[in-house]
Amino acid sequence: MKRRDFLILAATAVAWPRAAHSQQKAMSVIGFLGLAPASAWNDQVEALRAGLRDFGDVEGDNIHIEFRWAASTDQLSEFAAELVRMNVDVIIAPASTEVEPARQATKTIPIVFTQHADPVGLRHVVSLSHPGGNITGVSMVLTEVSAKALEILKDALPDARRIGVLWNPTTPSHTQVVEAIRVAAKSLGVQVLMTPIESVTDFEAVFATLRREQVDGFLVPSSPLTNAERVSLADLALRYRLPGIYVNKENAEAGGLMSYGADFNYMYRHAALYVHKILKGEKPGDLPVEQASKYQLVINLKTAKALGLKVPPLLLTQADEVIE
Repeated sequence: MKRRDFLILAATAVAWPRAAHSQQKAMSVIGFLGLAPASAWNDQVEALRAGLRDFGDVEGDNIHIEFRWAASTDQLSEFAAELVRMNVDVIIAPASTEVEPARQATKTIPIVFTQHADPVGLRHVVSLSHPGGNITGVSMVLTEVSAKALEILKDALPDARRIGVLWNPTTPSHTQVVEAIRVAAKSLGVQVLMTPIESVTDFEAVFATLRREQVDGFLVPSSPLTNAERVSLADLALRYRLPGIYVNKENAEAGGLMSYGADFNYMYRHAALYVHKILKGEKPGDLPVEQASKYQLVINLKTAKALGLKVPPLLLTQADEVIE
């Protein structure tokens, strides 16, 4: 064998294993479309990362996550289009607020939601068992949960006659949620005052309205805005001395009076299974949507004392967690 031919063969032999190793370590890119501030979602993002690690998907090893945190809902479409231009392998769009702009941006890149309120009602999937299309994930039944939360608030405030509802017109699922709350209010014999909030700048005026209209308490259906700005909401509720119930446990942990809803951390961690399966080649339309089956009642007794409110003993016994 000529020396030149030997050197070429040797170089090729060395290159083959390197090429194979490089192919095995090919990095999958996951886009994450969220609503700022990012710091408000640390626990959920870490739950997602933990879930991905459970399936061997590790950042910096075989996956990379491109985060896009929109300062407002208006910016979500821009960031969704940016992730599509990057040709990411999958987009995580947590709730209906993020799913809709992602859906409008692509019909081919898989989209996984982590806390969708009503994917069938909003036509983001064809059905829970057979989503079809490019969207699937983990869901919670926000309409029923919000109605139940109103009932729990009435149990805590038996003499209440008027309840404020802080709903968000930029959250697609809230149209159905508002209707469900109206129906529940009628059966409970209470009036509801619908007060829309679209940004943090609305908070102060909304609480001033609740106080002026002499509501007995308020309900906050889950939305990316109210989940992220939980400390601001809790502080205002204490300042205006108004008892409230939320649909996210972290709102109660931040100082809200009560919460009733699904475990967000569980949903984010479980959504990692969908991402993993999609990266392995499964189609999102073939992966059934999972609905959260466990809902927790959390009561913050420290806040109750600050409000001068005595929580009925029966309600305390029903709580999954009491913060003292």
